[in-house]
Amino acid sequence: MNLSITAVLIIITAITSIIGFNNPAFINRWMFVPYIIKRRSQWDRFITSGLIHKDYMHLLFNMFTFYFFGGFVEQFLGYKFGVLIGGIVYVLFYFLGIVLSDIPTFLKNQDNSHYRALGASGGTAATVFASIIIMPLSDICLFGILCLPGFILGGLFLIYSYFKGKNGEDAINHDAHLYGAIFGIVFILVVSPESALQFFEQIKSYRPF
Repeated sequence: MNLSITAVLIIITAITSIIGFNNPAFINRWMFVPYIIKRRSQWDRFITSGLIHKDYMHLLFNMFTFYFFGGFVEQFLGYKFGVLIGGIVYVLFYFLGIVLSDIPTFLKNQDNSHYRALGASGGTAATVFASIIIMPLSDICLFGILCLPGFILGGLFLIYSYFKGKNGEDAINHDAHLYGAIFGIVFILVVSPESALQFFEQIKSYRPF
C-alpha cells in the first residue's frame, strides 16, 4: 500500500499531537511562543508548533481539511514537476506555509510573554487557498450542510479568522489562517502563473442559481 505524502504528514501530525494531549511538558516545549523563541533562539518552534494541536477537535478539523485539499495540491504539483520533484516542492510548500504564516505573529508578540499558539493552521490554510485558486468553483461543504464555491467560502473563512485573531484567547493562531492563505495564493501563482487567468475566467462564469 503506497501512502500519499499528504497521508504521511497527517499521520506524523496526529502522532505528535496525541502524544502532546497528555504531556504538558512536551506541548510547552513545542508550542509557538514568540517571547521564548526570541530570547532562547528556539527557532525550531516555528516548525514543531505546526505538529501539535489543542485537542482532538482542533486536530481533526485541521487534518480533515488538509486531507481534502492537500491531496489535490499534491497531485497538481506532481503533474507539473513530476512525482519526485513535485513531492519535494509539496513538502516545502506545506512547511513554508506553517513557518511564514507565523512570522507576522512573531513580530507582533515577540515581547509578549503571555502569547502562545499551536496547530497546523498556516500550512492548512495555504493548501486550501492554493486549491481555491486552481478550482475556485468547486464546492466546499461545512459538516455536509452548508456547501458553497471555494472562492466564496474561502472569503468568509478569512473574515472569521480575522475577527478570531483579534480575540486571541484560545491558543490557536487565527492570524496564521490569513497569512497562510496569502502564501498559498502567491505560491500557486508563482509556480503556475496561468492559474490567475483561469481563476478569473471561472469566476466570471459563476452563476449562483
